[in-house]
Amino acid sequence: MAFSRSKKYISSQLLIFLGIVVGGCGIAASILFFEGGRPVVNLDQTGDHLGGKAIIRYSVSDTGSGLRAITVLASQNGVKKVLHSVTFPRSTYLGKIGPEEAAETVSFDSKKEGFSDGPMRIRFEAADYSWRGWLQGNKTVIEKEVTVDTIPPQLEILHSEKYISPGGVGIAIYRLSDSQGGGSGVTINGRFNPGFLIGDGRANTYLAYFALPCDAQRIDSLAVSAVDPAGNQTIVPFTTVFKGVEQKHDTITIGEAFLSAKIPEFQQYYPEMQGDFIDKYLYANNTVRDQNNSKIYDLCRNPLPNRLWRDHFARMAGSSRAGFADHRSYIYNGTIIDKQVHLGMDIASTNRAEVRAANTGKVVFADYLGIYGNMILVDHGQGVFSLYSHLSRITVAPGADVDKKTVIGLTGTTGMAGGDHLHFSILVNGVFVMPKEWWDQHWIDVTIEAPISGSKF
Repeated sequence: MAFSRSKKYISSQLLIFLGIVVGGCGIAASILFFEGGRPVVNLDQTGDHLGGKAIIRYSVSDTGSGLRAITVLASQNGVKKVLHSVTFPRSTYLGKIGPEEAAETVSFDSKKEGFSDGPMRIRFEAADYSWRGWLQGNKTVIEKEVTVDTIPPQLEILHSEKYISPGGVGIAIYRLSDSQGGGSGVTINGRFNPGFLIGDGRANTYLAYFALPCDAQRIDSLAVSAVDPAGNQTIVPFTTVFKGVEQKHDTITIGEAFLSAKIPEFQQYYPEMQGDFIDKYLYANNTVRDQNNSKIYDLCRNPLPNRLWRDHFARMAGSSRAGFADHRSYIYNGTIIDKQVHLGMDIASTNRAEVRAANTGKVVFADYLGIYGNMILVDHGQGVFSLYSHLSRITVAPGADVDKKTVIGLTGTTGMAGGDHLHFSILVNGVFVMPKEWWDQHWIDVTIEAPISGSKF
């Protein structure tokens, strides 16, 4: 009797054990083969409009069993096409079987695929390697309504610059058929200059300032271009006369007193400088200069869209000490050790003289910047900027609104300056240009104001 009870007890324990094993195997199988996480799809980089050369961009991820298949389909008025299909091979039989991530750019010709201008539906399907859904896997389906637009924007040039010199500025005024375009502007020698609504109430008329760098030798290409939201592009070339300028040359002697005064200043901001004073000076005058100019260019990349300035830019009272685009040779111990181009105008009056903003704008930078020392950069809108450097004091902060009455700082000797003065620059879309043009009301009237008024008719 006792033996029978013992046998039943062992049998029941064995059944419990087997149940635990089977249950554990079921749980393990569920985790390994029946995971329920769906693929995550991102179509944010696919716009609402598709052009003649249509582009669909996607990214998808699956952190469970991995991706098995992706399909992109399009349908319009009964026309259905598979635009893209990919199946990922099995890499193993347990865990992450397919890749965790995938991204692709799908390109196709809308007309060749049988689609016409108008609404179209994009369907994106992604499946993973889970055994759920009768071994079909977890599936994510996303549909996106888009508009096919194969007609490029119509572009009419209303005014283009007649001539331009190195360091000079021109404008182009043009009319677009679609005021809600994807971007437009002037490209000169490969450098793009964005266009902005002209700002006088016309909904489809744009103005673009374009600058020619002071070291340009010729004009290789010049055109107005426009891209609509679907990616269709129109390019209209135009010509202007290149007028060369005579280069001015200057020499600057570097002495021990200057090095002793300046190198400690640069060292605290650029501790990576190595060698003796003259080595550190050359590092500052080349590497730091390049870094500073790259920073300034970046600050000019997103200008305010509206024109804030009016009339000519004000010039600080004082004598000119150095001109724009002067080619400088730096002499140390009787030997030329470096050459640079001066990208502004140096003006000196009295020590620590008040510096006012040259025109209405918004401060976008007010801090120390290498060879420029204490520097202020003001955005005047539509790609026009003014720069003030070597200041002994800065009295404004980024974000401040300024005008010709606003004192923004005091002249000084910070940065690569041997004596108290203001280094003043004008930039157009990050390119240093001749300040004298912007100080001249006649130049403003002839180059900018008259063409704007004339383009209304």
